[in-house]
Amino acid sequence: MQVSSLNEVKIYSLSAGRSLPEWLSDRKKRALQKKDVDIRRRIELIQDFEMPTVSTKIKVSRDGQYIMAVGTYKPRVRCFDTYQLSQKFERCLDSEVVTFEILSDDYSKIVFLECGRFVEFHSQHGHYYKTRIPKFGRDFSYHYPSCDLYFVGASSEVYRLNLEQGRFLNSLQTDASESSVCDINPVHFLFAMGTAEGKVECWDPRTRNRVGLLDCALSSVTADAEIEGLPSISALKFDGALNMAVGTSTGQVLLYDLRSSNPLIVKDHHYGLPIKSIQFQHQLDLIISADSRIIKMWNKDTGKIFTSMEPEHAINDVCLYPNSGMLMTANEAPKMNIYYIPVLGPAPKWCSFLDNLTEELEENPESTVYDDYKFVTRKDLENLGLAHLIGSSLLRAYMHGFFMDIRLYHKAKMMANPFAYEEYRREKIRQKIEETRAQRVQLKKLPKVNKELALKLIEEEGEEQQITRKKKQKNLPSLLKDDRFKVMFENPDFQVDEQSEEFRLLNPLVSKISEKRKRKLKILEELEAQGQEEEEEPEGKASDAESSESSDDEKGWVEEVRKQRKLLRQEEKLQRRERFKEDQQTLLTPQFFEIKEGEEFRSFKDSAKKQKLMKTTLEDRLKLEEKLGTLNVSDTTVGSKQATFKLKKSEQQKKQQEAERRHRQERKTLRRPASHLKSKRGRGRLFH
Repeated sequence: MQVSSLNEVKIYSLSAGRSLPEWLSDRKKRALQKKDVDIRRRIELIQDFEMPTVSTKIKVSRDGQYIMAVGTYKPRVRCFDTYQLSQKFERCLDSEVVTFEILSDDYSKIVFLECGRFVEFHSQHGHYYKTRIPKFGRDFSYHYPSCDLYFVGASSEVYRLNLEQGRFLNSLQTDASESSVCDINPVHFLFAMGTAEGKVECWDPRTRNRVGLLDCALSSVTADAEIEGLPSISALKFDGALNMAVGTSTGQVLLYDLRSSNPLIVKDHHYGLPIKSIQFQHQLDLIISADSRIIKMWNKDTGKIFTSMEPEHAINDVCLYPNSGMLMTANEAPKMNIYYIPVLGPAPKWCSFLDNLTEELEENPESTVYDDYKFVTRKDLENLGLAHLIGSSLLRAYMHGFFMDIRLYHKAKMMANPFAYEEYRREKIRQKIEETRAQRVQLKKLPKVNKELALKLIEEEGEEQQITRKKKQKNLPSLLKDDRFKVMFENPDFQVDEQSEEFRLLNPLVSKISEKRKRKLKILEELEAQGQEEEEEPEGKASDAESSESSDDEKGWVEEVRKQRKLLRQEEKLQRRERFKEDQQTLLTPQFFEIKEGEEFRSFKDSAKKQKLMKTTLEDRLKLEEKLGTLNVSDTTVGSKQATFKLKKSEQQKKQQEAERRHRQERKTLRRPASHLKSKRGRGRLFH
């Protein structure tokens, strides 16, 4: 939980801190909470209070039990139950939601205006009905006495949909080319709409006639304001029977009394961004206006700033929980922010523990260190000649020193020490000493993995540097400093196994060099433990002995290979004996395999033959099939080749054909005696 303070108004950000991914198991979440202090200290007021990508609108039901939010991606609506502090349901939609309205006291009746000109109705069980309006909609309002929905958008008409009759009524014809926002007064039900020309038209729903017109674009222009274009209306909100607040696309908020065409007060956000939301706070007579960058709270009578908030991500919508000091925002981020401001009112009854938590934090305030202050000791003040400021308001006592303004510190330092020759001289001497130390043999820290390889690379680099100095060539980059090979010296999986067969056969001569390197490694480890610098060469043989050894290496190469092969054979014999002992100790259990119905088991050789056939070339397979008679290749008159294939018959097909052949043979044998008798009878009659 983060705490910020502006104008002595404390703002508690309840959604600050890292959020854990949904796919983590409960066990891993508990393990992370034990390790990470930030995760352990965070407050998750409502579980999974977020959207997959972006949240666009957020509202609270009239009974205060449900918080509903819409967002993307995919387009969806989520309902959160405040009594259970968790998500109640989630419903996905066909297209993105422009805005929505909760018609009932709970979540049982909701209307969504979607970007594809669709109007979707949801009941308690889910989707109920879907219809379409003629033009793209931008906002709508519900008129409770007549059950009418008023839609405004990319048209000069205001479309009316009666929910009692279930049909569209005659639309209202306005003078505007387009409309962006609308609202209905909760007291006398006056309908107001903001246009793209910067005007507000007021209509009486009973007579369906326009009763007023306000030119807010002209009134929003002040003496010190810079205008780049015609401001349009981007936000509209009624307060009681007579007050109305209007937000423009250039960042001004105008407060009107409906009895006057001139605004009571004009408040500029000074960011030039369109106003996204306007809310009224009646306990302190405040107006909460928000653009995509900042939320400002100011007095509606004087226009004086009460406090302000700048979230990390762009703001899409602001919702004030009724009769409390809780504020919720929909942002261009997955997480929806929740702020608690105790000055605005108490915490809601479903999270009353926030009052006790904030009281405890106020009782134990934490001291804060600011970036624009410099910490100095009494000795520093004496060197700067500012010791006489001790006890004044320019210094703030803290621990063993004082905090002072960084600008005052820089000015005093420049005046007290304009040239700083002594510091410059000390710096030059230190640089010379470091240059002389660089010529000595330095102790280099080796990595934990592949130490011998790293030492070999360091030695080779030293030799290459000497060659490049003589030839005046550019030094090549070091493998140890290259990020591509960094894992080879950090991950234990990349450790070179010197006992493997490949290493021992391919590197017979490396053994002597590796012995020297191992000695050097031991000396380096001893020096690291003792914290001493290596200024002399490590103990070893003289350079003459090394040169003689290099000549003997060629002679001893064959002997070294023979030794390694003998050792490998001995190790193989030992491994065979161990395997033989293990095989004698293990008991073999028979394994059974199930054959599918209609198939006969021949042998395991059939599968091996098939695998061999698949590995042979196409030419060999064609020759084999020609021998078997399943393939016939002939030349055509044109000069091309013609190949005729005969598909192999499966075992079932062969059995079926054999059964048919036997059946035909039986029928033939049955027909023969009958035909033979007929011929005999015929002959008898003829001769009779």
